[in-house]
Amino acid sequence: MAGGGLVAQGGGANHEGRVTTFVVCTCLIAATGGLLFGYDLGISGGVTSMEPFLKKFFPSVLEKQNVEAKKDSEYCKFDSQLLTLFTSSLYLAALIASFFASVVTRMFGRKASMFIGGLAFLFGSILNGIAMNIALLIIGRLLLGVGVGFANQSVPVYLCEMAPARIRGALNIGFQMAITIGILVAGLINYGTAKIKGGWGWRVSLVLAAVPAIVMTVGSFVLPDTPNSILERGHTEKARQMLQKIRGTQHVDSEFQDLIDASEAAKKVDHPWRNILQPRYRPQLVLCVLIPFFQQLTGINVIMFYAPVLFKTLGFGDDASLMSAVITGTVNVVATVVSIYSVDKFGRRALFLEGGVQMIISQIAVGIMIAVKFGINGDGDLSRADANLLLFLICAYVAAFAWSWGPLGWLVPSEICPLEIRSAGQAINVAVNMIFTFAIAQVFLSMLCHMKFGLFFFFAAFVVIMTIFIHFFLPETKYVPIEEMNKVWKQHWFWEKYIPDEAVIGANRKAAQLDA
Repeated sequence: MAGGGLVAQGGGANHEGRVTTFVVCTCLIAATGGLLFGYDLGISGGVTSMEPFLKKFFPSVLEKQNVEAKKDSEYCKFDSQLLTLFTSSLYLAALIASFFASVVTRMFGRKASMFIGGLAFLFGSILNGIAMNIALLIIGRLLLGVGVGFANQSVPVYLCEMAPARIRGALNIGFQMAITIGILVAGLINYGTAKIKGGWGWRVSLVLAAVPAIVMTVGSFVLPDTPNSILERGHTEKARQMLQKIRGTQHVDSEFQDLIDASEAAKKVDHPWRNILQPRYRPQLVLCVLIPFFQQLTGINVIMFYAPVLFKTLGFGDDASLMSAVITGTVNVVATVVSIYSVDKFGRRALFLEGGVQMIISQIAVGIMIAVKFGINGDGDLSRADANLLLFLICAYVAAFAWSWGPLGWLVPSEICPLEIRSAGQAINVAVNMIFTFAIAQVFLSMLCHMKFGLFFFFAAFVVIMTIFIHFFLPETKYVPIEEMNKVWKQHWFWEKYIPDEAVIGANRKAAQLDA
């Protein structure tokens, strides 16, 4: 059955309740955890391009760039394994931290993981800001990674559990919105601090990471825990009261019974890491691995890398990095707003598929233009008309990513796992994301140097593969209550054979109600 990934909309129960101000404010505060990841993504590239920073910590790299800048082609001029190792070391720390965060999230709640993440990021930002040697710089970087690992593990799960099913996508994408805002703000801060006389502006950029860390740390104190997490730790009445509060109604019996059923199933699982390997969890395992894997192979890093070169060609001169950060960052934010509006209206599949097609077209077009203008040797230039066209293609590409694989890469894995494997599933999602973020950050500059414009076609081919995968193997999950997600898998043409009847929460109860 080609295209059999579709299921009926509203496949889950239509639980009572309304969208309360309390739950919206709660989710917005929690989503600020994305600022940690976004600020670091945006700040790192700018700081490592500041000459005072390179002179202090990486003098050999600075000397190499100065000596060989005139020799290298456009493809190879930024190739430096030492610098990329500094940047990507955070992702290794986040990878390891995500597994510890999984245990903390399950045993002590989502708030505890958010608190640890905020605190680690805070200490890391302070150490980076005051670092006088490479050792302290790396220690701070590793602490930042711990913060990112704990935040990315807990925040998406928290948002999915708090949000009502009909707007779960929009509220969860608040996490991605915070990431894009963090990237944009970091770019603006880098531009300002680079102009500080005395060569210490990079310290300001790094230490200001303490601001989102403080927001998340304080937020973890004021936020309530989710009904799912409270129930998972054995506080039944407290969980019911919290569910009533976030749904704005006393009539939560149906949804609460689903939570109890999920909690009872979770209690039977002593080893979620072992259980997630069972056939009944095969859909969740496959998607929690492949979605973050594919997200990092969209080639977004290549596009972001080339942006400053293209903006400099447009005549922005020394302000090229600012204009690159502002324009692509603004497109990123606006496109994420589009995703918030449309994810619960048109569904996850529609955004994945449309975004995939748009990325394929844009990236192939960019590759062709770079090939024609720079050729194999990397020598050449762009006219203003050419640069304007490439600017349009880059913005189209960034927009497609920002309303599809960017936010949905975090949303879908966090909403598809049943409670008993939810922490393990999200840990796998974060770990795979960080592994390939590290790998691509470490090798793509060398790949660009050797593959040249062919790298654009390399990533475009992966986007083709991932778009086909989504078409056939991802069912629609909008409007489906998080604890009833197995109904979706049971109705899917491929995954149904893995899901036993007893795994569909609420099915027996609803069948009994129909018979009555």
